Amino acid sequence: MRALVLNCTLKKSPDTSNTELLANVVVSALRERGVEVEVVRVVDHRVSPGVKTDMGGDDEWPGIHDKLLAADILVMATPTWVGRPSSIAQRVLERMDAMISETDDQERPVAYNRVAGVVVTGNEDGAHHVISEISGGLADIGYTIPGQAWTYWNRGPGPGPSYSDTEEGHQWSHNTARTMAANLVAVANALRVTPIPAG
Repeated sequence: MRALVLNCTLKKSPDTSNTELLANVVVSALRERGVEVEVVRVVDHRVSPGVKTDMGGDDEWPGIHDKLLAADILVMATPTWVGRPSSIAQRVLERMDAMISETDDQERPVAYNRVAGVVVTGNEDGAHHVISEISGGLADIGYTIPGQAWTYWNRGPGPGPSYSDTEEGHQWSHNTARTMAANLVAVANALRVTPIPAG
């Protein structure tokens, strides 16, 4: 089984990404369950605006799209800015919109029988809103969203320290991350046994 983590931080490598630090807890829990995991920091790639799989020119999204199709599990990880997902996360969802019309050999949307979850960080509130926005978008595209397939960390309301600046709240976030990983793997395995049929 394979998983892809799309880190939608606004920080380019090698800057420390608080979102990636929390996502790594999910990554470790997935690997403990035998899942092969790849992490992509989207901002390090040239991802053109648009709603097609290939926007041409120097667009690097097609390579990420191939990784999506090779993965049974998708984890979208994003910081919270102005109470919303990052602009990178929104761009990813816009590019993934093309997958709705891409079909497999049984004429199902290519995201069918794949599962997805969400990781959110932020030094102020808004995590549940961000989880809802991303989960809703991924469900539209065709992903199955298991129950409690999310984790988050924030210090809301109001501004405060970042994830890497404090240990406060980490235990809850890490426990939830491990539950998220277990639920993603369980539902991915269930879909392998009983896949969603063609319409």
